[in-house]
Amino acid sequence: MLKRLFRTLFVCFIVGGTTQGYADPMNEFGTTASNVFFYYEDLDAATEFYTDIMGFRIAADYGSAKIMQVARKSFITLVDHESGMHSADEPKTTAIAIVTDQLDEWWDYMQRQDVEMRTKEYKTEPGRAHHGFVAVDPEGYFLEFERFNPHPENEQLMPVLDATETLYARSDSNVPKGLGFKATVVWFYYKDMESIQRFYEDTLGFDLIVDQGWAKIYPTGPTGYFGLVDEKLGMHNFTETKAVTLSLITADVDGWYNYARNHAAIEMRSEEISDTDRYRAFVAYDPEGYYLEWGTFKASDENAALVTAIEAK
Repeated sequence: MLKRLFRTLFVCFIVGGTTQGYADPMNEFGTTASNVFFYYEDLDAATEFYTDIMGFRIAADYGSAKIMQVARKSFITLVDHESGMHSADEPKTTAIAIVTDQLDEWWDYMQRQDVEMRTKEYKTEPGRAHHGFVAVDPEGYFLEFERFNPHPENEQLMPVLDATETLYARSDSNVPKGLGFKATVVWFYYKDMESIQRFYEDTLGFDLIVDQGWAKIYPTGPTGYFGLVDEKLGMHNFTETKAVTLSLITADVDGWYNYARNHAAIEMRSEEISDTDRYRAFVAYDPEGYYLEWGTFKASDENAALVTAIEAK
């Protein structure tokens, strides 16, 4: 509360030569959903894996990119690396936790699939703040099936997850009826945790909801979360390049853009907002080189299911 009050009283930005006060960018401009871009050499095989094995719905199909709905307002965009911002040859220095209350059932199901498992043995030790296991998608991205448990560490998170509806797998997939996911956590891996925490909290206005010590979790949408991980303790080490882009879906791209381009701590990749018949978006970098995109999707035939999901109450 004190941190938010400090930002409310003292943070400002310049637009059109005038200084305007605001609480913080996350509250001022907001987000409506969460998305992450993964990059593939064989997009068709990746799409088949996520639809058939994982049971995700295709919310939008652009040919060279498929937007998959994971939870109510959480998405993964699968991108043909020849048309994307990253190459499939770059290190996949990320992981995505897919949050479920049905961890045992997902473990049993995944054991019957032809999927590479990073976790060879699944145990649930009493008293732990979370349990999980890790599978590997067809081109090496880590999928962490995770359940958060009642625990002092999760005091702020659990009421939110308890009130979050499960999105069940598509009925024509391999997934047994009644299995699904509630939320996602996109994990990025850093060398300087103190500095990167200040960037996301003080510069971008993210609010800490879970502090695991070596990992910090922040909401980035109604069912989406973002996690900073100390590279010395996480599943990945720091790399200079990384085949991933974090995307924040927002109704106020212009507000975010004007804020970002006028903030000394934010390095811009986009000189202006990209405006197409499908979306408006821009891209910046965080201090350790991860790509951050802010975007909004336009009403169109291609975006019908996606926009419906984003705007659903």
